[in-house]
Amino acid sequence: MKHNIFPTNYHSLLNVLETQKAIKLIKDTFENLLAEALELTRVSAPLFIEPKTGLNDDLTGYEQAVSFVVNENQHPLEIVQSLAKWKRFALDKYQIAGLYTDMNAIRRFEQLDNLHSLYVDQWDWEKRLGQKERNVTTLKTIVKKIYNVFLKTYDLLVEQYPVLKNHLPAEIHFVSTDELENLFPNASRKERESLIAKQYGAVFLMKIGNNLRDGAPHDGRAADYDDWNLNGDIILWYEPLQIAFELSSMGIRVDKQTLVKQLKAKGEEDKLNLPYHQAIMNDQLPLSIGGGIGQSRLCMYLLQKVHIGEVQASYWSAEDIQAFEAINVFLL
Repeated sequence: MKHNIFPTNYHSLLNVLETQKAIKLIKDTFENLLAEALELTRVSAPLFIEPKTGLNDDLTGYEQAVSFVVNENQHPLEIVQSLAKWKRFALDKYQIAGLYTDMNAIRRFEQLDNLHSLYVDQWDWEKRLGQKERNVTTLKTIVKKIYNVFLKTYDLLVEQYPVLKNHLPAEIHFVSTDELENLFPNASRKERESLIAKQYGAVFLMKIGNNLRDGAPHDGRAADYDDWNLNGDIILWYEPLQIAFELSSMGIRVDKQTLVKQLKAKGEEDKLNLPYHQAIMNDQLPLSIGGGIGQSRLCMYLLQKVHIGEVQASYWSAEDIQAFEAINVFLL
């Protein structure tokens, strides 16, 4: 179901030309600071992959990838939905300690609204870990480094465009999904996220994928890339829309024990026969941590826009375009 939000008395703080220049400033600055903070090397990434490799991301499990057939040999390919698995292969193939790349995808199943588009653009990153680093301390350390990059990028942006104000708190708060359930037992999942995000301004919501007391997870997670006990989302409070604003999903990747356990939990043991899963079971891939950070979402947040279409050229229905123009929101 579509959930468009139409704020009152909205006027963009930057015009279209200023917005385009600011987008480049944000992306260039954030990318460089992220690479420095996590010691990452930029690499090129695929737009499409072979389904039989098992490298594509099932996301929450029901989303079907956009696919096509190569004209030359009738070979089937899929547009990537994320690069969570591919990056782990790339660490090994390129023999590097850490990488980041631009991920572009088409998610035709998305319900288009203020935050969701058919076009996905994000920075995907991955970093090697040792066995003893597979713990919550490592996870929190990386989250704090990424959050600090948000803060530095925002400060530089405000220097260039003083009309913008940095609304981020100095520190990010950590909370797990079961702790959140205890805090707000009568609230829905999304209501819990809004309540905790409004309270702290910036939170890292941990342990997404395992069932809560009511027998269902806080949110869906694929069984074969993140360890459900060592993952989470960076969620900010977004005042212009009065919502919790997810900006990044990340986690320590599964080892072979966790892979088997989580596939069994979802009844997907058949995937163990795929090349990616076999590589994990045979210790052929490095242990790692990684995630994705939304590029358009970051720009939307920092520029205080109320629709992702103000910072990203994509498809919007004629009805949506007209409805948002009526409240001074002009979609690219």
